[in-house]
Amino acid sequence: MNVSVVLFTADLRLHDHPPLRAALDGARQVVPLFVRDRAVEAAGFAAPNRLAFLADCLRDLDAGLRRRGGRLVVRSGDLVEEVCKAVTEGDADEVHMAADVSAHAHRREERLRRALEADGRRLHVHDTVTTALAPGTVTPASSDHFAVFTPYFRQWSQQRLRDPFGAPRTIRVPEGVGSEELPSRAAVTGVSEGLAEGGEAEGRRRFGAWLRRGIEAYEDRHDDLAGDATSRLSPHLHFGTLSPVDLVHRSRAVGGPGAEAFVRQLAWRDFHRQVLAARPAVASADYRTKHDRWRTERTARDDIEAWREGRTGYPIVDAAMRQLRHEGWMHNRGRLLAASFLAKTLYVDWRVGARHFLDLLVDGDIANNQLNWQWMAGTGTDTRPNRVLNPLTQAKRYDPDGTYVRRWVPELEQLDGPSVHEPWKLRGRERAAVDYPDPLIGLPEGLERFRRARGRDS
Repeated sequence: MNVSVVLFTADLRLHDHPPLRAALDGARQVVPLFVRDRAVEAAGFAAPNRLAFLADCLRDLDAGLRRRGGRLVVRSGDLVEEVCKAVTEGDADEVHMAADVSAHAHRREERLRRALEADGRRLHVHDTVTTALAPGTVTPASSDHFAVFTPYFRQWSQQRLRDPFGAPRTIRVPEGVGSEELPSRAAVTGVSEGLAEGGEAEGRRRFGAWLRRGIEAYEDRHDDLAGDATSRLSPHLHFGTLSPVDLVHRSRAVGGPGAEAFVRQLAWRDFHRQVLAARPAVASADYRTKHDRWRTERTARDDIEAWREGRTGYPIVDAAMRQLRHEGWMHNRGRLLAASFLAKTLYVDWRVGARHFLDLLVDGDIANNQLNWQWMAGTGTDTRPNRVLNPLTQAKRYDPDGTYVRRWVPELEQLDGPSVHEPWKLRGRERAAVDYPDPLIGLPEGLERFRRARGRDS
């Protein structure tokens, strides 16, 4: 076999890349291809922060390929049409790509398979590229997927993951396969000011630093909002600049409670993907419906806008929402608090919040975003669907001296210590001097609204 095409999607790296390895093993030349899929833009998922991070990733991937004698081919349009054009131009026999779990990905894969087979070509889809364990590898006796994380994790932990491998030394690309110019971050408008840098080189640098200086304390500090003691690797996992398989192996090699807690978070990613693979409709529909009559954009417009802007009157919630807007990223504990406040306290449809997160999150994807929102809204896989996170209790526990709030809500930076979490208790001149709104809703009132709507204790 002379030529194969490697279709990069959410796997923008050269290290531990099964489709690329298989293509190089079976062909003398390879066309490394990325298609800017028109359907993704049409569906509204081409958010500025992800486009900017993607531009970084593609430029870094091209640089890595060029150091090995190759180059990245970039096209825009219908993915199936553009892949078939590249196959024809390169006279390729096969296409290799990573498996994905969304309904859109499954439809796209099937269209591509039919188009290639009609022309006498073959499509190879590879597992464990964007996940450590493929969806469906472990299942309960009574279902095609696990609906509860703990038993899933128990079986997930017992599986032997494949061994990771290094990047190829040499890549030869055939002549005659044209490419567009690489996209540039500078050309994307509406990007968050504090958006992190993308690309495999940056991802590997961050992970190396995490193993040396962060992972050991992760079990004890991962909920510390002010300490910012999480890995911040989620954007790199979303774009596949890092391999989940490699991350699990190298974290386990470090060992200890921190590494175990970090690996557990990687297993959560796989858990959500096996749920979405089995139930694609949960991208927009309740996994376990409670028949909620949610407030919507029409019935709660002002409350929703205040939540988006970080002007709810609850400083810990507002700090999280402002971090999201500034960085295109949010601390995981902040995500839980923001989601609980919108869905459980304001009783707004979780889809409103999920859409806003997808508009801004650089790591926003369907599996993690939608299913985490459903978990917090009580319509997903949480075994305690009526749990409510009290923002005051959470603030005092995870930001005890108010450092996180003062970092993101400068109107309150003059308030000392934990008093920053309850500015409505200020009186007279002190209150007048603070340009910060009163709470949108009292916590007992919000909780009672939720209880009445659910018709049960929470």
